[in-house]
Amino acid sequence: MSSMNNRVVVTGFGVLCPLGLNVTTSWEGLVAGKSGIDYITLFDAEPFETKFAGEVKGFEPTDYISRKDAHRTDRFAQLAVAASLQAVEHAGIKIDPSNQDSIGIIIGSGIGGLTTLFEQIGVLLEKGPDRVSPFLAPMMIPDMAAAQVSIALGAKGPNFCTTSACSSGSDAIGAAYELIKHGDAQAMLAGGSEAIINPIGITAFNALKAISTRNSEPQLASRPFDAERDGFIISEGAGILVLENLAHAQERGADILAEIIAYGASADAYHITQPDEKGEGAARAMQIALDKAGLKPNEVDYINAHGTSTPLNDKVETMAIKTAFGDHAYKIPISSTKSMIGHLIGGAGAVEAAICIMVIQNGVIPPTINLTHPDPECDLDYVPNVARRAKVATALSNSFGFGGHNSVLVFREYSEG
Repeated sequence: MSSMNNRVVVTGFGVLCPLGLNVTTSWEGLVAGKSGIDYITLFDAEPFETKFAGEVKGFEPTDYISRKDAHRTDRFAQLAVAASLQAVEHAGIKIDPSNQDSIGIIIGSGIGGLTTLFEQIGVLLEKGPDRVSPFLAPMMIPDMAAAQVSIALGAKGPNFCTTSACSSGSDAIGAAYELIKHGDAQAMLAGGSEAIINPIGITAFNALKAISTRNSEPQLASRPFDAERDGFIISEGAGILVLENLAHAQERGADILAEIIAYGASADAYHITQPDEKGEGAARAMQIALDKAGLKPNEVDYINAHGTSTPLNDKVETMAIKTAFGDHAYKIPISSTKSMIGHLIGGAGAVEAAICIMVIQNGVIPPTINLTHPDPECDLDYVPNVARRAKVATALSNSFGFGGHNSVLVFREYSEG
């Protein structure tokens, strides 16, 4: 494990999102250009300004954990455990005393156990302090997804949480990649999870005027790069990748899905919610990733955009892509899968990383749906409305978070050379 420059490969992933409870169903929905956005069922949203979201429908935590553990675990951590167990099964990796010390977990969450916190504040106000759950603290803290997964799997390597708003999932994968690359772990489970579809979560983003209020047409509300976009859609879900040192993966005969070749990160140092108006920070993160990967702009075949469907983000991201890629920006297929699954906040970058790997594997680029009124300021190739067959050897995934966090991951088709 002493090499400072190990190659890092992806050998499995798990996804739960508004389009499905697993990778296969989610991918089928994405390629079909289906929307997973609908009216909220997790609570009565009638009095709220926004009445729709991207829920993970039909999720049963007891399919993955015991009933007792489910009662002591917030939904965001339940989703993370589910996605992690899927990922480990997909990778065919066994965690046992022979390797558990060298396998770690990094799972990002932007907010953590907000539903539990909200419910227990209600208990405190209505019934008094002695009725508050003793599990409130461990259920609400954002690192609990990583902790619960390590307990479920017995993984004893590096274990922590990244919290960088909408970049949390990407930063988790980036940090895990760096740990393996530098020899501090042989394998890592990395990704993100979020579950904030509750009264305070919706209210918070409504108060900020950040989310769409197109209540008459939920499926049409997420419309990245469209002139009629009016905000993002809050969604829930989790995405987890299994990353491994290449030699470790080869030794156990793993099926290698893709290689991760770079992670670029920067800060806008500009505003608590708005992106830097010229997209300088986002462009710099893309440039750092390209430089680290040793790639020229024309060697990137696909960009999974952050593409939130907010007026500012989509315009600024378009500018940033042009800055980083020059004239080649107009030739790269770009899509925002948030048009179909909404914004998973801390889970977004991780699910989108998994999507990039599926694009490389399947040679199909999911579309940006609801792009019916092109914005003149967003004039790149966003693969509008219909999926496209294309050979993709190298894919870039963008995540840009509140607070000015910019994170970019680069995935490449695996080859032995």
